[in-house]
Amino acid sequence: MTVTKMSWRPTYRSSKFRNVYGKVANREHCFDGIPITKNVHDNHFCAVNSKFVAVVTESAGGGSFIVIPLTQSGRLESHYPKVCGHQGNVLDIKWNPFFENIIASCSEDTSVRVWEIPEGGLRRNMTEAVLELYGHSRRVGLIEWHPTSSGILFSAGYDYKILIWNLEIGEPVKMIDCHTDVILSMTFNTDGSLLATSCKDKKLRVIEPRSGSVLQQASCKNHRVNRVVFLGNMKRLLTTGVSRWNTRQIALWDQEDLSMPIVEEDIDGLSGLLFPFYDADTHMLYLAGKGDGNIRYFEITTEKPYLQYLMEFRSPAPQKGLGVMPKHGLDVGACEVFRFYKLVTLKGLIEPISMIVPRRSDTYQEDIYPMTAGTEPALSASEWLSGINRDPVLMSLKDGYHRPNQLVFKAPVKEKKSVVVNGIDLLENVPPRTENELLRMFFRQQDELRRLKEELTTKDVRIRQLELELNNLKNVSPNNV
Repeated sequence: MTVTKMSWRPTYRSSKFRNVYGKVANREHCFDGIPITKNVHDNHFCAVNSKFVAVVTESAGGGSFIVIPLTQSGRLESHYPKVCGHQGNVLDIKWNPFFENIIASCSEDTSVRVWEIPEGGLRRNMTEAVLELYGHSRRVGLIEWHPTSSGILFSAGYDYKILIWNLEIGEPVKMIDCHTDVILSMTFNTDGSLLATSCKDKKLRVIEPRSGSVLQQASCKNHRVNRVVFLGNMKRLLTTGVSRWNTRQIALWDQEDLSMPIVEEDIDGLSGLLFPFYDADTHMLYLAGKGDGNIRYFEITTEKPYLQYLMEFRSPAPQKGLGVMPKHGLDVGACEVFRFYKLVTLKGLIEPISMIVPRRSDTYQEDIYPMTAGTEPALSASEWLSGINRDPVLMSLKDGYHRPNQLVFKAPVKEKKSVVVNGIDLLENVPPRTENELLRMFFRQQDELRRLKEELTTKDVRIRQLELELNNLKNVSPNNV
């Protein structure tokens, strides 16, 4: 297979997206005063849907994130309520694509948790999750919702395992155990029948998730893969990474033949870890560098040169992470085709950036808004686990999309189990899962030992006093009684 080189110069081929431009929201539509996390984990720390923006924050004594209704832009008060049930740093958050008040989080405390956010947002700190999921032996760095099933959640831990959770029963039902190092990213094809992963062991894998079998595998020695994304129904994968000379690269792959990339090219002008974002409706790819302020975008085609450079959004403020608005939350009246929510740590700011197709007409632009994946699941968790695949349920964005979802998320009622060994309930004495938790437990034990020693010393003194009193009684003569 011949590796094709790409041209980074914009050519004036016919394209409806040739003049797409990025527009930063006015200051009053930004979110200010956010204590954005300083964690260096390679994630976005931000999740967005049509109701809320969620951001991982700095906090003492455990991990937390805040959830802000999109209607409450502006400066946040200093004591804004948080979701703070985790005992270790929160490493990833993702909104359920079908239940807009349901968000999942994963943490250094080895747990995955599912939360239900009240309508209108939080009024006080939330510490109780609707589900607490334990199965990983080390911290959990990634979570992904299945794209078409309503109750399937994937989690990837630093134990090199991917667990598939059936939220209808609140239990892990499958384990993918084919990786030999930390999993860096996960991505699904359109119907969720295939999972692609990038891994620190320098391998790119295409996996059948229900069986865990590896269908295709590439050993990326020249192109060290960091992130991977499925390109819709094109049967292609796009990866970002670095070359053996440590230059930024992107590569395009045939998902059925990973022996060699179709396209491989160095990226100049973008720094940091490259995050790819793909819009299957417009076939546009956005590349953003973590720690960089710029976003470069391309149009993907099925013919050479495959990736056509369009333009670059430039900003001097580096981004900590980027959240992306689902399609049904965009402003179709403004011809908005993509929207980022940029985390600017130094300013404590969340900055919306709209990608807009310039059009003179005010009428609905059907050519840039085809039928898109909606908010109704195509199948249940049990159906998907039984082997059924279905494409997403599509919807039109004409006249905006404001139809409420009638589905209600129901967490399973889980009975408290006990595992008693030598008279000790092991589930009541769960070992510490993070260094901070271990230190807290150590200091509690030190305090308890100090208290017991003081109590023992006091009792020793009292015993001596009683012994002396007893001896005095024995030595007293009957005449003195």
